[in-house]
Amino acid sequence: MNELYIPRIAKELNVGVHQVKATMELLEGEATVPFIARYRKEATGSLDEVAITAIRDRLEQLIELDKRRESILNSIQEQGKLTDELKAQILAAETMTQLEDMYLPYKPKRRTRATMAREKGLEPLAKLIWEQGLVDVEAEAGKYIDPAKEVASAQEALAGARDIMAEWVSENPAARARMREFYWNQGEFVAKVAAGKEEEAAKYRDYFDWSEPVAAAPSHRVLALRRGENEKMLTLRVAVPEEEAEALLESMFVKGAGPASEQVKLAVRDGYKRLMSISMAAEIRVETKKRADEQAIAVFAENLRELLMASPLGQKNVLALDPGFRTGCKVAAISPEGVLLGETIIYPHEPQRRWAEAKAALVKAIGNGTASRETEAFLRGLGLDSRILILMVNESGASVYSASEAAREEFPDQDITVRGAVSIGRRLMDPLAELVKIDPKSIGVGQYQHDVDQPQLKKSLDDVVISCVNKVGVEVNTASKQLLMYISGLGPTLAQNIVNYRNENGPFGSRRDFLKVTRLGEKAFQQAAGFLRIRDSRNPLDASAVHPESYEVVDAMAADLHCSVLDLTQKAELRKRLDLRKYVTATVGLPTLNDILSELAKPGRDPREQFEVFQFAQGVEKIEDVKAGMKLPGIVTNVTAFGAFVDIGVHQDGLVHISELADRFVKDPSEVVKVHQKVEVTVLEVDLPRSRISLSMRKPRDGQPAKKGGEKDQGAGKASRVRPAPAAQKKDSSGGSGILRGLRFGDQIL
Repeated sequence: MNELYIPRIAKELNVGVHQVKATMELLEGEATVPFIARYRKEATGSLDEVAITAIRDRLEQLIELDKRRESILNSIQEQGKLTDELKAQILAAETMTQLEDMYLPYKPKRRTRATMAREKGLEPLAKLIWEQGLVDVEAEAGKYIDPAKEVASAQEALAGARDIMAEWVSENPAARARMREFYWNQGEFVAKVAAGKEEEAAKYRDYFDWSEPVAAAPSHRVLALRRGENEKMLTLRVAVPEEEAEALLESMFVKGAGPASEQVKLAVRDGYKRLMSISMAAEIRVETKKRADEQAIAVFAENLRELLMASPLGQKNVLALDPGFRTGCKVAAISPEGVLLGETIIYPHEPQRRWAEAKAALVKAIGNGTASRETEAFLRGLGLDSRILILMVNESGASVYSASEAAREEFPDQDITVRGAVSIGRRLMDPLAELVKIDPKSIGVGQYQHDVDQPQLKKSLDDVVISCVNKVGVEVNTASKQLLMYISGLGPTLAQNIVNYRNENGPFGSRRDFLKVTRLGEKAFQQAAGFLRIRDSRNPLDASAVHPESYEVVDAMAADLHCSVLDLTQKAELRKRLDLRKYVTATVGLPTLNDILSELAKPGRDPREQFEVFQFAQGVEKIEDVKAGMKLPGIVTNVTAFGAFVDIGVHQDGLVHISELADRFVKDPSEVVKVHQKVEVTVLEVDLPRSRISLSMRKPRDGQPAKKGGEKDQGAGKASRVRPAPAAQKKDSSGGSGILRGLRFGDQIL
């Protein structure tokens, strides 16, 4: 462990030095973030997952910085150009940008105009002119005329010298730093529609003639512009006031007004136009892309967390439907344990319209893809008991799961339509357990997820999945391999070994049985045991988040109260009699003891919110039914930097622009809405040709009452939008359909 990192990270993240040191030691010992946050609070001073992750990430960045520093030093040393002063500067560099600026003059490069000028022996002339003394420039240049070196005149010699000086200007670290700041402050993104692409690029119409300050361009717009450019629909450049840029550089390098200074001025202008302007524009593009990626990934991660932590219905009998017209509605009967009990297909819609046959089958769950609202109408026409309800869960990405290796392993004898129906049925019962089987990018809650840095995206989303899985905990005797692999300390191999052991030996009887699993040693046991639950174990603590390393503490508590551990979990009056200070040791402090006490009160409590029923507005089933002024219930399906997409039940999500989220200024949409949140929205505008729906969550304006969903349009005028809305979100980015529904009778989903 590099001790030099500790004070720097502590200062940057505003945490204690001892906290950083303890966290780094635990990470070096291969402890996971969830384990450190939950079971090593005494060591870290109760740092949460966010702080621990920040320390981990900053540590990785500093290690990478030092690796690059060492590589640069070695490269310059091999060139024989490493001076003590340069070495000291490189060792003092605190950012990758500073390092690369220092390395630029020594970085191996292709032959440039400056390289060729040096080969002609013109560098001494360049140095002489660079000093800008009182010299006869023409006469000095004449000394370098040499036909053998292809220097035919004094003017050619001066041109070569200027090429060398131009490179000096463009590679000067101080000049690059000043110009970098100038580009950030004065630069603009300028976008135009590509020639001849006016019709084909219709979705980028807002950017056909667009300019915006670099410093103000939001993440989603940077990514949208770059996507348009990559698709060759737009041209995009970074523009700055050139005269001001040249004047800035001239002030740094030009001294006086003599002939030599005039040559330097020409070199400065050439260095800017030919070299530095291109370099700076490229840097701006890279840096804005990096920042846009970070913001987009943060939005995606937050959305994913909300979706993974959505309320589970729990263990119920479910009949899941994946609706369709021509191919029919796929029906899957699922047990409370998630086992497929049976499947069939019904055809209640056109063209078959075997309505009576479908009714006889008594289907009771539907999805929101093709024919979903029609299937809902069919179900409501069956005359079912009023206690039977239609329930909604998002099914984005179900088609990806259906074709995955995991689905083939689970259902080798079923086709993808049945696998999809089972997946959306299980998602109703436990969203987290089912969603971990799907690539997060296919769930449809991201913002330009295919345009951002993919390794960085994967790392961030993996962190979210790991955090959520370990926060909820896993019932080891029923969990899938895909769920188990995200448990702290496990991974794919140990997850499969746990499933194999379970299949060969039956359910685990206690947590100590985990050590019987092939290759699951003490280290993995320590990391994983607290997050793996055994509901029917003889020891009630095995069903809780109390770590086995703390069982002796709980046993001591029970002994002091002359009761059993089970009594401690069932009787609050016993827990109130405990003096936790009595059980403090060198390794177990009050943070852990308070956690234990909380867990004893509700062993294995699911931290997710209680499931609530949701229903779309009746009579609003397709986009043509949506009229300006309607007030409709909806579910937030995606939160972006520019607003939130809301499903109102018409196969096309509407957009609540950030300016329409609240009756106040909103800087960050996530302050107001979360994925899977139930909201009420007002329709502002419907653009049928482009399938766009503009929505608002603000109070009705202009004194006009909002119409309830399903009411006839009485000719209310259109509400204006603050700015053009981006395209409405389609249902399933993976090609699937979007929402599952189940019907519940009493406590059963039939």
